[in-house]
Amino acid sequence: MNHQSLDKITVTDIVEMSGKTRQTFYRYFRDKYDLVNWYFEILADKSFLQIGNSETLREGLIKKFEFIYHDRVFFKEAFKSKDYNNVENYDYNCILTFYQNIIKRKLGNNIPSDIEFLLEMYCHGSITMTVDWATEGYKLKPEELADMLIEALPPKLDELLRDLK
Repeated sequence: MNHQSLDKITVTDIVEMSGKTRQTFYRYFRDKYDLVNWYFEILADKSFLQIGNSETLREGLIKKFEFIYHDRVFFKEAFKSKDYNNVENYDYNCILTFYQNIIKRKLGNNIPSDIEFLLEMYCHGSITMTVDWATEGYKLKPEELADMLIEALPPKLDELLRDLK
């Protein structure tokens, strides 16, 4: 992705660069975007999904942003893709589901509609800010971005997620 955008890279390019066959590629992935999302899932498992287990919200976000920054060329291009199966949508669904599960454990299986609305809005906003950060030159340090996203939590969500901080 140093030479062309993700949307222009083909599966043929990937298998030629990796030395694997198309058959091997398709045994594990549906398409190139599925490969990118698999790589992103590794990031999530090592950072964001540890929140509430071994990491605070801030620590998990910082790890996520450090991982993205460490592989900044890859993620800059991955976040630029507008394919239906892109990493931006994958990240949104990942964090939305993660937060929904935490809230369901606290409130029971039903999330009130006002909380669901705030959660969806917050997740969209935080993903948009992450994409902007990655595609516009990483102007903030990972710690600064994490702090700003935590500060932006709506009060009702902050109350529900406070103990993750």
